[in-house]
Amino acid sequence: MFDADKASAGLGIELVEVAPGRAVARMRVGAAMLNGHGIGHGGYVFLLADTAFALACNSRGPVTVAAGADVSFLAAVAEGDVLTARAVERVVFGRSGIYDVTVTRGGAGGGVGGGADREADVVGDGEQVVAEFRGRSRVVTGR
Repeated sequence: MFDADKASAGLGIELVEVAPGRAVARMRVGAAMLNGHGIGHGGYVFLLADTAFALACNSRGPVTVAAGADVSFLAAVAEGDVLTARAVERVVFGRSGIYDVTVTRGGAGGGVGGGADREADVVGDGEQVVAEFRGRSRVVTGR
């Protein structure tokens, strides 16, 4: 599925790992991803989280799509930041599922750019949480 994902490829999103119900994806924030305030556009942060979510919910085989999602932006991101999205399955019921994705910047996985807001929670390896995403999935039948 990831090999055919032209949107993710066009943004340089890298698949770091995938396992049943889990996935990790990474992306560097480029100049074209900045909004009118000079900070990373939230749509790109959402897209990275959505990519990790898609990889995790499709990791077991059946074609699965998003039924809905929401995101909380916790800190601004800057050009040059390396963002890592870690998706984990919380529950699967029937054809539906719920997945949480934490998006971080910096740490061992990549450098920290010059973003204005550095007050986000710090997690392992010095990474800072910049967004939390919750996705709701649905298995598509007949495909």
